[in-house]
Amino acid sequence: MPIGTARKDWVMSKFGVSSSVANLKRVAVRTPTRDADYQAAHWLGAPEQLDLDALQADHVAFVELLRELGCEVDVLPEAPGQADACFVYDPAFTTPTGVIQLQGAKEARVKEPAMLAGDINALGMPTVGVLIGDATADAGDMFWLDDKTVAIGRTYRTNEAGEKQLRDIFAAEGIETIAFHMPHAMGPEYCLHLMSVISPIRDDLAVVYEREAPVTLLQELAKRGIKTISVPDSEYMSLACNVLAIRPGVVVMPSGNPITAQLLRDAGIEVHIYKADVINRGEGGPTCLTRPLWRED
Repeated sequence: MPIGTARKDWVMSKFGVSSSVANLKRVAVRTPTRDADYQAAHWLGAPEQLDLDALQADHVAFVELLRELGCEVDVLPEAPGQADACFVYDPAFTTPTGVIQLQGAKEARVKEPAMLAGDINALGMPTVGVLIGDATADAGDMFWLDDKTVAIGRTYRTNEAGEKQLRDIFAAEGIETIAFHMPHAMGPEYCLHLMSVISPIRDDLAVVYEREAPVTLLQELAKRGIKTISVPDSEYMSLACNVLAIRPGVVVMPSGNPITAQLLRDAGIEVHIYKADVINRGEGGPTCLTRPLWRED
């Protein structure tokens, strides 16, 4: 069984997440390290065409944008040797009462879950679950459908054992899960997470890449009355489907996606864009770069 800790003794006003779109009050990020094999981690253009100075400068600018938008940002220490550690969404998932330490399937990232959970613990947020055994899961396969329901993608990164252990951990908090099976797409080396095809914007709106989205996901959104903005094929690889909700109707998205940005504005969304041509080479957008610690209506 997944390991958990007692929840009833933990009361802290500045932590807790039960939404993907409520006001993002506090968030953790991690500065990209200069000391890592980015080529082995499959960053595009590494090592010759990956400017590490520009990578870190772009990350600093991204953090400043979050702060300008009212987020309290905890900048975690660099992780030497861990090229993907700046993508802090994946190794752990935060709940109303604490953090779940996940277990990655990508060999280059196996050290990250314990490291990230430890960093979050040091900020005062307890661990409420740990995946064990052969269970694997990335938080990129998870998002909140509502405050009592978490969507979980079944992918090459999140297996059956991982889904089951997560279901048990969430059940202890009175939270249900719904699983959605992702397509093979370009295979196991190509990281197709559930959140590769959807970003919630408001409780009633999401950005979706329909071509690779599970039919059951689209049906669930329709059943819930959640409207969708469809990402065009031409902007999918530049991460137009990776959009971070700062609060309902206010988002951050990567540069290079003018069509999707305009579709969002036409829907009444306030759009903030950060320079992403370097950091996008790791195939992670603003949701990937952030680990929400506190969201509140």
